[in-house]
Formats: sequence, structure tokens, C-alpha cells
Amino acid sequence: MARTEQQSNDRFQGRWFWRYASPAAFYPVAGRIEKLSWALAAILAIVGLYIGFFRAPTDAQQGEVYRVIYIHVPAAWMAMIIYLAMAFWAATGLVLGTRLSFMMSHALAPTGAIMAVIALWTGALWGRPTWGTYWVWDARLTSTLILFFLYVGYIALAAAFDDKKKGDRASALIALVGAVNVPIIYFSVNWWNTLHQGSSVRPGSSSMASIMLTAMLIMTFAFWAYCVAAAMHRLRTQIIEREAETKWVKELVK
Repeated sequence: MARTEQQSNDRFQGRWFWRYASPAAFYPVAGRIEKLSWALAAILAIVGLYIGFFRAPTDAQQGEVYRVIYIHVPAAWMAMIIYLAMAFWAATGLVLGTRLSFMMSHALAPTGAIMAVIALWTGALWGRPTWGTYWVWDARLTSTLILFFLYVGYIALAAAFDDKKKGDRASALIALVGAVNVPIIYFSVNWWNTLHQGSSVRPGSSSMASIMLTAMLIMTFAFWAYCVAAAMHRLRTQIIEREAETKWVKELVK
């Protein structure tokens, strides 16, 4: 009896996955996720910025300039996380052949590139008063710059093919190979002697004051919600473009 129930559950889960792997089925779901994520991002950003800029104390060593961490750190984390998510969906598309997986990967890429730019830009603003220069060829900075170029290369290669299926497969290879760079970014401060400070937040511990950590984590979730909302919006646009000749899209856009 238990075995039969397990087999039934497995079949149900399989049907659930393949049902929502269809662009037509996921399109309205993406719309609901997008609306919820926009609202969540706005609320969390307001709370996080208020705590970070008005409630958190001034840093004893860096002064007021340290407050850039409430933008810099979440953006840097999301740049890495989005690339891994992009690689995951690219791999899923290659293995299972699902169109929606490739679309998801494409939808994530521009937001990931934006996060990388924000991380590099705010890092430069932070570096000028603390290091005395906007840029050094530091291991973490250089690997983050490489991450940005990987995003750009992925986007350019996906758009270079008239045959979308070939573009999906070619860009997926960049996503998978480039994923090796993410652990290099994360562990660079431990592997090499760099100017970039080590991680202030580690599993089970933190060197930051609790109110500073709270603000930074709230901002991280705000960035996360924003990235989800932006990706879902872009995904819905891609679905309409790539499924334009299908009956359901023609009915939708009437």
C-alpha cells in the first residue's frame, strides 16, 4: 500500500513539474509572483534603508562611508546567486529540453549583469576613501569584473542566433563554464592576499553589530525580491515573444 502511495506521489510530482514547464501554464503564475515580489521588494527596501541609514550607528573605523554596504553587499551576493541560478536553468534546459528553462535563464541574465555593475560601482565608491583608489586589480574585484563580462557574453551570444534553439544551447554552455568563477569570487579573500576585506558574515557568526547585520539582511531580501520580480517580468515578455504564433498568445493579445 505504501509503495503504491509513493508511486502515486511521484507521478503527481512529475505531472506538476511538466505542467508548469509549459510557458502557457507558467505565464499567469509568473504574473502573480511578479506582483507579490514588487510589493515585497518595496516594503523591505524602505525598512532596510531606514534602519541602515538612520538607525544603525556610525562605524568606528570607516565612519559614514561604511553605509554603502547596504547596497554593495546585497548586490554582490545577488550577482553571484543569479549566475548560479542562470546556470541551473541552463543545465535543466539542456538535460530536459524544456523551453521555459532556457527562457528563465535568459530572463535572469540582464538583472544579474545589473547587480554586478552595482557591486562594482559601489565598491569603487567605497574603495576611494578606504583604499585611496577607486580600483585595484584585486582578486575579488577582478573576478567580479569577469562575472560581469560573462553576463554580457551570455546575453550577446543568446541574441546572436536567429535560431533561438541554437542560441539557447550555445549560451547555456557559457553559463555552465562561467559558473566556475562564482566560487573563485567568494573564496578569493581566503585564497589570496587581497585588499578586499574578508567576509563579515559567516555561517553561525558575524563581526557586525546586530542592528547593522539586520539592516543588511533586510536589504538582501529586498534585492532578492526585486531580482525575482524583474526576472518574472522579463520572462513573461519572452514568453509572449517566443510563443507569438501559438493560439493562446494570439487570444491573449487581442
